[in-house]
Amino acid sequence: MKNDDLFNDSNGKKISAREVVEEVISFMKEDQKRRYKVIIGTDSQQTSNDSDFVTAIVVHRVGNGGRYFWRRSENGKFYTLRDRIITEVLLSIEVAKEVLMFLKSATTLPFNFEIHADVGNNGETKTMISEVVGMIKANDFEAKTKPESYAASKVADRYT
Repeated sequence: MKNDDLFNDSNGKKISAREVVEEVISFMKEDQKRRYKVIIGTDSQQTSNDSDFVTAIVVHRVGNGGRYFWRRSENGKFYTLRDRIITEVLLSIEVAKEVLMFLKSATTLPFNFEIHADVGNNGETKTMISEVVGMIKANDFEAKTKPESYAASKVADRYT
């Protein structure tokens, strides 16, 4: 397993996606009376030579905090914002498929599953909202955009 396939937990420990899911399930089992959301979001930043992408996995105990895990990847230089945003969404979908597969096989606990995209009505990305949401929905995931897309615009953004 390559190092950029591993996620960081809140203590900086490197863990696999399967271990992330084990942590998520453990967190949900601590208080089974609560509602949970498992959320995937990616943000990126363009440097002069490269693009730095951070994907976050968030487990939100609705009304009572949560936990998150993140990983960084570099994906070369992008010449348009659109290409970079599409790559963010594709990375989120890829991680979502892997995480959801592990979750469904490992637990029967109820949870909602979302992908958060770093696009919104204010700014340069407003023309991309329907395209990005369409990509996410075409993969059978619920999509959230700014200001509701905190996994991408707050959690992942913190590490870019």
